[in-house]
Order: sequence, then C-alpha cells, then structure tokens
Amino acid sequence: MNEEPRMSADELVGRLSPALSPWRRVLGAVPLVTGLAGAAFVGLLWATEPEPLPGRTQVAFAGFLVFCLAWACYGGWMVTRRAPLFALDRVIAGWLALAASAMMTAVTVTAAVQRGTGLLLAVGIGAAFVAVSVVATVRAHVRRAALLRRRRELTREKE
Repeated sequence: MNEEPRMSADELVGRLSPALSPWRRVLGAVPLVTGLAGAAFVGLLWATEPEPLPGRTQVAFAGFLVFCLAWACYGGWMVTRRAPLFALDRVIAGWLALAASAMMTAVTVTAAVQRGTGLLLAVGIGAAFVAVSVVATVRAHVRRAALLRRRRELTREKE
C-alpha cells in the first residue's frame, strides 16, 4: 500500500515557523499602499480647502486620516514581519474593520438625523457593515485560538 510518511512533531513545528512567503508580503503591501494613498489624498484634500471648514467636517477629515494611517501601519507591520503571524494579522484587520464600520455608521446616522431623511437606510446599511465586521473579527479570533492551541500541542509533544 501507498502510505504517506508521518511527520514528527519537530517537522510540524518547523513548518509552522518558516519566514513569510513573498505572496504574504504582497498581501501585506496592499493595505500599506492603499492606506498611504488614502492618507495622502485625504490630507491633501483637507489642506487645500480654501476656507476654514466647520468643526464637524474637520473631525471627519481627521477620522478618515487616522483610519488610513492605521491601515498603512497594519500593512507595514505585515510586510516587515519575518515570522508567521498565526492569524494575528486577521484579528487586527477585523478590529480595524469593526472600528471603521462603527465610525462610518455613527457619521452617516448623525448626518441622516441632522438632515431629517434617510435615517432607516443609514442605520440598516451601517448595521450590515458592523455585523459583517463583527463576524469577521470573531472568526479571526477563533481561528487564531485554534492555531495557537495546535502550536502548544505540537510543542508539548516535542518535549
């Protein structure tokens, strides 16, 4: 019979800790580049406004700038990591997405209330974005916990 050779615990742990692949680094470069581009766009747009903007608008610009820079930092962190992230990258991305969707929902609901129209639509779309972000974040935490649990098991077998 053709039986696959079984890996030892040392071999499995060795497979868990190689350097990041070039493809993983490219995937990390996407949020880095888009975050920097978004921050540059928002920052330039904000800086070139001919008249002083109202306070709420300045807060919105600052919020957009912070989220763009957060994504850029996340991408830079992913690109510079030499070791596998054990799904930590997905956990961080989930939290960033949750924060961004909650902020977007708060801004759109506030705008809808002030305008007096579209409140139901703003709440519905915002709730959908927040729900998807919550599901992604929970799934990332569950996956990370499973990977870390498996790593501990393999390390214990090795000893």
